[in-house]
Amino acid sequence: MTGKAVAPRVRAGAAFIVAAAVLSGCSGEGKGEPAWTAGASPTESTTAGAPPSSAPGASPGAPTTGAQPSESGTESASAGATAASWKVFSDSTKNVSFELPQDWIAQSVTPDQGTLPGAVKVEVKDAKGVYLATLQTGLPSPSAAACEEAARRPYVVVSSVPVDLPHREGDGLITPHVVFRVIQGYKYFGSYGITNVVGGSDGRACALQNIVRGPEGKGDVSFGDLAAIKAFATDEKVAPAKAFDTLDQAAKYVNAGSEFANVQRMLMSLEIKS
Repeated sequence: MTGKAVAPRVRAGAAFIVAAAVLSGCSGEGKGEPAWTAGASPTESTTAGAPPSSAPGASPGAPTTGAQPSESGTESASAGATAASWKVFSDSTKNVSFELPQDWIAQSVTPDQGTLPGAVKVEVKDAKGVYLATLQTGLPSPSAAACEEAARRPYVVVSSVPVDLPHREGDGLITPHVVFRVIQGYKYFGSYGITNVVGGSDGRACALQNIVRGPEGKGDVSFGDLAAIKAFATDEKVAPAKAFDTLDQAAKYVNAGSEFANVQRMLMSLEIKS
C-alpha cells in the first residue's frame, strides 16, 4: 500500500449513546455497551423467530422518538484487526486497491449490467470460501425508493469510522464512513459497508444503503456484505446480513470478534483513484 493509515476499530461509544434515545432504554454511558429497547435486559435473548422486546403496547419495529443515529458520530478506539499477515489486491488497471488478510480470497468478476465503462466488481471470501463482501465501482445512482411510514423501522449505528474516498456532496450526504448498522425487525438485522448516505433523518428508515455517492460522472461505489440492509420478513433469506436476538449480540460481534475487526480494516484500506 501507499502508507494510507488504517483507523482503529470502533467500540460503539457515541453511536450507542445516540441509539439509547432512539430505542428508548438504558444506555451504556458511553462505555461501549449497547442501548436497549425498553423492556429488554442486557442478558436476555428473544426466542428465535420472535420479535425483539419492545416498549409496552408497542409492536416490533414501531416508530419511536428521540435523537437520530449518527453515521458520522465520534468514535472511540478499540482493539485492531487480528490477522497476522496481509496482502494487497489491485484491479487490472490499478485504479482500485485494498488490503485483506493473506489467506482471504479476492476474485474479480464481471461487473453488473448497467455499470459505467471501467467498472470493477470484486468478491471477497475467507480462507474457507465463505462470502464476506463485494466491491463494486461505477454503479449508477438509484432513484429514491418509496418509503411508506408504516414500513420505516428504527436503526442503530453500532460502529462508524471516517474513510478517505472520492465522494459527492449534497443533501442527505456526509463524508464517507465505514459503518456497521442494525435495523430493527423481528430480529436486529446488521450489515457492514462504506457509505456517505444518511440512513434516516429521525432514526428510522426503510433501508440503509452501503453506498458512497461518487463524484459526477464517476459512478457510485459499494463495498460491504450487502448494498443495502432492511428489516427482513420471516420468510426471507437473511444471509449475508447478520441477524441478532439482542443489541448486545450485535455489539459483541463488533467489539469482541475477529471477523468484523478484519473486515473493517479491509474496508478502511480501500483506495480509488479519482
